[in-house]
Amino acid sequence: MSLVRKHSVAIRGHRTSYSLEQPFHEVLLSIAAQKNMPLAALIAEIDAERPRDANLSSALRVHVLRWVQAGGRTG
Repeated sequence: MSLVRKHSVAIRGHRTSYSLEQPFHEVLLSIAAQKNMPLAALIAEIDAERPRDANLSSALRVHVLRWVQAGGRTG
């Protein structure tokens, strides 16, 4: 079982944090690399698209899940 770790990132000019299990964070890093973008830019993109009533950590997990379900393709 993977422990949840807290991470900090600057998006749209302000610092925020999110908490993810290491496997989710590793997949986020892989997605950012595949899209040839910094992790902070990917997180900002996901943040901008999430419903306002969803927290950032949950939105990141859902993004990873959808990416994996799509066979690891971006788009």
